[in-house]
Amino acid sequence: MNWEIIANTLLIIVLAGLAVAGVLAVLIWKKNLATRITYIRLVIQTIAFASLFYFFTFTVPLLYVFIAIFAVTIVIGRVYCGWLCPFGLVMDLTIFVRKALKIRYLLLPERLNKILHKSRYVIFLFFLFVPVALWLIQPPATTSIAVLETQLLAGPFRPYSVLIDPLIPFVVPWTNAAVPVFRVNLTYPYVQEFFGYLGKNLNVAFAIAFVSLTLVGSFFIRRFWCRFCPTAVSLGVINRFKGFKWAPLMHLEKDEEKCTKCGVCERVCQSQVTEVYEQKGGKIDTSMCMLCLRCAEMCPYEDTLKLKFGNKTLFTSRNWLEPSTSERRK
Repeated sequence: MNWEIIANTLLIIVLAGLAVAGVLAVLIWKKNLATRITYIRLVIQTIAFASLFYFFTFTVPLLYVFIAIFAVTIVIGRVYCGWLCPFGLVMDLTIFVRKALKIRYLLLPERLNKILHKSRYVIFLFFLFVPVALWLIQPPATTSIAVLETQLLAGPFRPYSVLIDPLIPFVVPWTNAAVPVFRVNLTYPYVQEFFGYLGKNLNVAFAIAFVSLTLVGSFFIRRFWCRFCPTAVSLGVINRFKGFKWAPLMHLEKDEEKCTKCGVCERVCQSQVTEVYEQKGGKIDTSMCMLCLRCAEMCPYEDTLKLKFGNKTLFTSRNWLEPSTSERRK
C-alpha cells in the first residue's frame, strides 16, 4: 500500500472539509446578507492558498498549469481571479486594515481605469512574443528539445512563467528566490523574475520597489494589480469571434425591468467595472469582471443580478434590507 497516496488523499479531504466547514460557519454566523458572500469568498481564498502551497510541493510542468487555467477560464470566466488567486487574497486583506484605520479607498478616473485594464493585453502580448523572438534568435537543436523546453518553461520559453506568478502562494516549499523567515520560505509574485533577469545590483531594488508599489497601491485602490494583471487576459477577444459567443458559461446576468439604476453595483465593484451598471440587461459582456459577486451581494433588488452557469442560476441578488420572498413565505 502506498502510504504517500493515502496521506495526500487525507490532506485533500481535510482541505475540502475545512472549506465546507468555513462556508457553513459563515452562513450561520453572518446574518447580514450584504457581507455574507464576501466572507465566504475569504474562506475559499484562504483554503485555495493552502491548496496551492500543497500543489507546488509536486513537480508539475508549469506550462500545464497555465494551459489548465486558460481552459477553465473559457468555461467559468475569471472565477480564479475573484475567488482563488493568492495575490488577490492579500489585496483583499488590506481592506480590513484600511477599515480599521478608517481610511477610504480611492477611485480611479473611469478613463484611466479602462486604460489600465486594456494595458493587460499589451503586457500579455509582450511576454507572449518575447519567447518567440528568443527562439528565432537562438533556435534549439531539435524539435524534441523545443517541446521539452516548452513543457518545463525553460530556455527561450522561460518568460512565459511570468504569466503564472500570481498563482504562486506567498509561502512556498522551495528556497530559490524565497526569503526564509523562521524556517518559512516567503516569496512574492514576480520577485523571482527580478532575481532571474536582473543583476545583483538591481534585483533587490526592483523587488522592493515592486512589493512596495503593489501593497501601497492595493491599500488605497481596491484590487490595484488586477487592473493590469497579464494573467487575467483571456476572454476579452475570444468571445468576440463567431463560435465563442457562449464563452464563458459562467457569467452575470441583469434583469433590466427590475433594475432601478441606483448605482450600488458600480460603487461596490472592486475593479470599477461599469458595464454592470451601464448595460441595459442580459449577459454582462466584459472581461474586466472577476465574478467576485460583490455587486450581486450588495444589490438591494431581488433577482436583479444573477450568477448563471449556462441557463442555470447559481446565485441571485436579494433585498438585504428586507426578508426575501422565500423567507416571508416561511
